Amino acid sequence: MRKLLFTNIKELVQVREKGISFVAGAKMDVLPTIQDAYLLTEGDYIVDFGRMADIPKIDFSSTHVEDVTGKMIFPAWCDSHTHLVYAGHREGEFVDKIKGLSYEEIAKRGGGILNSAKKLAATTEEELLRESSVRIEEIIAQGTGAVEIKSGYGLSIDAELKMLRVIRRLKGYFDIQIKATFLGAHAVPEKYKNNKQAYLQLLVEELMPMIAEEKLADYVDIFCESGYFSAKDTEYILKAGKYHGLAPKIHVNQFTSIGGVQVGVKYDALSVDHLEVMTDEDIDALKGTKTMPVALPGCSFFLGIPYTPARTMIQAGLPLALASDFNPGSTPTGNMNFVVATACIKMKMTPEEAINAATINGAYAMGLEKQVGSITKGKLANFFITKPLHSYASIPYFFASNLIEKTYLRGFTV
Repeated sequence: MRKLLFTNIKELVQVREKGISFVAGAKMDVLPTIQDAYLLTEGDYIVDFGRMADIPKIDFSSTHVEDVTGKMIFPAWCDSHTHLVYAGHREGEFVDKIKGLSYEEIAKRGGGILNSAKKLAATTEEELLRESSVRIEEIIAQGTGAVEIKSGYGLSIDAELKMLRVIRRLKGYFDIQIKATFLGAHAVPEKYKNNKQAYLQLLVEELMPMIAEEKLADYVDIFCESGYFSAKDTEYILKAGKYHGLAPKIHVNQFTSIGGVQVGVKYDALSVDHLEVMTDEDIDALKGTKTMPVALPGCSFFLGIPYTPARTMIQAGLPLALASDFNPGSTPTGNMNFVVATACIKMKMTPEEAINAATINGAYAMGLEKQVGSITKGKLANFFITKPLHSYASIPYFFASNLIEKTYLRGFTV
């Protein structure tokens, strides 16, 4: 079996001797590392690590050795919220934003999610696969080793299934860990603009059974927001999703707080995502639960809206994950290095908190914490090697620099 030994690692980051689910509160500011370290992989997995002074005897005839003096090794980023399977782009809306139109105003003019839905309906499955494969290759090169991908630009039975089938095909083509989420309730399509309930019934009564039969998704999601779907709608979708074996996730509190966080907690949502607007009641509802709050600072940066109040939430003892929200309308990037930097710069998270949020907590938000998210024996050998760095804080400090030299997935460089 193929063995790789990395020696003279300047710092091995996010080392966890024992597997943990996630970190919360004050523990988010603790990032275990080993300086002057080694890392040994065998096949797909991490099998050993430690200080160079303690390196065990190795059979070099069957082990490839790489000296990484001056460089660091991180577990690959875990991006738990993306929409990277989409068709075309929306640069025109970008220009509209520059000219002063709001996200809501653009949506009312036929832009936003409905614009992407029109483009996707006119794109073949093969074309969609090719476009999405380019994006997957890009985020892997930027250090991502696990990603969740949502549907939601279909908004019809055929188009939603097309998206989910593309996600399934991506799983077969790439070694990156991929989770699929059914987000049919992303917006109300034009056909149902005067009958939202009929559209929700279509999702629940016709589409969900098809998705369950083909095993096309792991999770169900809904955009719980004023002007889109209410807390009552959210409860309807999450309850039906659980019936069909789809664990709940929610887009919630992006612009307003309308009770969606509480519904997510009620239905044991794995994560509640966005959270740019948080009330004391929302924070209290999340305390002591197993629901992971997920912040998407790239979206706040691009749209010019408030950032998730990370300091308030962490000080309240909550965990927090970071994800990219990679999509054509509000966050056209899946670069998790930028996400980590933005969390530090704009949300005042420490580098330790941000790295924890983008690795072990991100893995938990995808149900992958036992497989990825830390340097732990028995976990997948998904990690990246940096260029020579001063410290791990260099990642957010040099926010526009490419500091990643190589990404490894299942022990193979990509």
